[in-house]
Amino acid sequence: MALSHKVVVTSAWITLTLTLGAATAGCGGSEKPKDVVLVTHEAFAVSKSVQRAFEQKTGLELKILQSGDAGEMLTKALLTTGNPQGDVLFGVDNTLLSRALDGDVFEPYESPRLEDVDEQFVLDPEHRVTPIDHGEVCLNVDKAWFAKRGIVAPGSIDDLTDERFRGLLVVENPATSSPGLAFLLATIARYGESGWQGYWRKLRDNGVLVVDGWTEAYTVRFSGAAGSQGSRPIVVSYASSPPAEVIFRAPKPTTAPTAVVEDSCFRQIEFAGVLRGARNEAGARKLVDFMLSTRFQEDVPLSMFVFPVNRHAELPRE
Repeated sequence: MALSHKVVVTSAWITLTLTLGAATAGCGGSEKPKDVVLVTHEAFAVSKSVQRAFEQKTGLELKILQSGDAGEMLTKALLTTGNPQGDVLFGVDNTLLSRALDGDVFEPYESPRLEDVDEQFVLDPEHRVTPIDHGEVCLNVDKAWFAKRGIVAPGSIDDLTDERFRGLLVVENPATSSPGLAFLLATIARYGESGWQGYWRKLRDNGVLVVDGWTEAYTVRFSGAAGSQGSRPIVVSYASSPPAEVIFRAPKPTTAPTAVVEDSCFRQIEFAGVLRGARNEAGARKLVDFMLSTRFQEDVPLSMFVFPVNRHAELPRE
């Protein structure tokens, strides 16, 4: 059973030091902007045909600025509040939302397309952010690795402190990564304010590896990812990662080589928002509207392996 995502975090945070280079975006002149800049995380993906559809519809060139993992992206946005690097920020999720709203990063905008979105995904009544997709952050395991050694894979996050799984887990840094923070919150939900720190001490003693972001954790360190030379058969990733391994492997396997530990899952909702001080606020609003359209929403399952929030978007057959 998936853990509840309605977790109130009062004092639970892992203090980590970040060193970030200050970034600025130049703009000048009074001409009407001919482009709109989307600032997002390293895992963002969209089909070229969908990008062209937006450009043809609006007459604006869509520029995409990828800025590390979600936590790093948000930190940079906070450092440039009021003088942003772009016009729209996508990738802040429910685990990072309070930081973004407290930092006054966004300009309120209520998209007319929100009428197509279930209210459960609308977490900000002031509409400073707009829900775009949702999914589940879960432990993933390399089935072949465990089968080859005759070891039963973990069945819950409780098992990860067992000696059998020493040195097998890789997780993302919760200070820089949204799935990493989601996993931290999952442990808080499980063990409570009085127990989660003790659990993490046990993980540390059992050889957990903490890396900056999802890309390194999954594609480099995890042994179950296609093409990976990683040595760790347990990773924090997404419920959609196993089907992605089937779709993108060549030759395509008949069954997924990886599996989700269902008892470890934590719901994630990703948002987009118009950045306060955006150079092209009108274009930013058009982009947010487009990201809620069925054209964009039907692209996200196979581009980013998350689910659309637009109730009219159809899921792919694969």
